[in-house]
Amino acid sequence: MGLLLGLFFGIGVLLIIWTFVTPAEERSAGDGRLVSRSRDLLASAGVEGVTPGAFIGVCVITGVVGFVLMFVVSGAWPVGAVFGLMAGGMPVALLRSRARKRLAEFRELWPDVVDNIASAVRAGLSLSEALAQVGERGPLPLREPFRRFGADYASTGRFAESLDRLKARLADPVGDRVVEALRIAREVGGGDLGRLLRSLSTFLRDDGRTRSELESRQSWSVNGARVAVAAPWLVLALLSFQGDVIQRYNSPMGALIIAIGAIVCVIAYRLMLRIGRLPEPERVLR
Repeated sequence: MGLLLGLFFGIGVLLIIWTFVTPAEERSAGDGRLVSRSRDLLASAGVEGVTPGAFIGVCVITGVVGFVLMFVVSGAWPVGAVFGLMAGGMPVALLRSRARKRLAEFRELWPDVVDNIASAVRAGLSLSEALAQVGERGPLPLREPFRRFGADYASTGRFAESLDRLKARLADPVGDRVVEALRIAREVGGGDLGRLLRSLSTFLRDDGRTRSELESRQSWSVNGARVAVAAPWLVLALLSFQGDVIQRYNSPMGALIIAIGAIVCVIAYRLMLRIGRLPEPERVLR
């Protein structure tokens, strides 16, 4: 027990130091696919101040802790290995869940944001001023990105670059469409800006309503798949407390059985999600 407490304490101290010491990484062409996907996931979840390297390190450390903990409990390395892999994927699953909730929340708020911008433009404000005032009077979850847009534009005076930074902070497919529509309206000019914003607001509201209805009908299949996949591993975790039973898996044959079960569960879970999933919006305008 003292060894485990010391291990957890050391990991906690390491993560705290890593968060403050690791410098922010800039996107470059030499980034690997894992780093790039980690960066996109962090941006989609709205997590700032955590580098992709630090996030990958957290996944690795979590996996090691899960392996050590289950190996100590069960005494069987195949059981420790499979639960270590699950523990290593937990940070990814948590961030994906947070990203889905964030995108769903933003999808409900974007029509109000566009209406807010349209009202400000009709009141005589410029487009840049209308965007900046969303940071003061817009929906609370979206205020901070637009407030920082106002600060960027005030300091640089470059509308296009400030829009690019706003789009990167939002990391939202709907936000990408809104930003690009505003960019085109700014470049083209004319008196069609109000009509464009009203049409965009109507489209976003209808799209969000339709998608919410479909997601509510889809939720039963997703929850059923999760319960079906989690059940055998919950049983295995309970069996880990029965030494004479779990030792049957502490062999090459036991490891093979666990590996086959894990592969079948992953394939079945992915197949169920693919059958019942909705097309996910992609950031094609990033």
